[in-house]
Amino acid sequence: MNGPIGIIIATGMEAKPFIEGLGLSLIEKKPAPIYGRDPFVLAVSGIGKTCAAIAATVLVDRYHLRRILNPGAAGSTGEKYRIGDILQVDTVYELDRPINDSGSPAEHRADTLDGFAIASLVTQDRPVLSDEDRAAAGRYADLVDMEGAAVVQACRALEASVYLYKIVTDTA
Repeated sequence: MNGPIGIIIATGMEAKPFIEGLGLSLIEKKPAPIYGRDPFVLAVSGIGKTCAAIAATVLVDRYHLRRILNPGAAGSTGEKYRIGDILQVDTVYELDRPINDSGSPAEHRADTLDGFAIASLVTQDRPVLSDEDRAAAGRYADLVDMEGAAVVQACRALEASVYLYKIVTDTA
């Protein structure tokens, strides 16, 4: 990957290792904390699809970034993955946003790079807390988060490449 790279991470706790490791400095406070140091610009979006879509739009539009990474935490919907596994996401489903009246979830495709284990992701506005919620998400995907679909959708609308990498933080 050559050229400037945008990074969108939901929380300060998730972003801290990137900020420190890449030597980034705060360059903007609103609409979200944004850190930078060539060639990286990182937004701490906040939790949820709306926050993630705003951050993606700002990075692509204001900073003219054509490549966005969305690393972050995700829960495993089954027993296939263990805590600490890092996976690249190729397909994202939104269970809480069905297409028309079909009941089928919206589906988004992320870009991928060779050499990484691939998983699918469900993104929804509320956390998965019950076994029933985890099973419902598991019918569609391996992982669940609250931001991925919004990052992909915003980047696609603005014609930017988008790559999602998730670390499993909880399991069934």
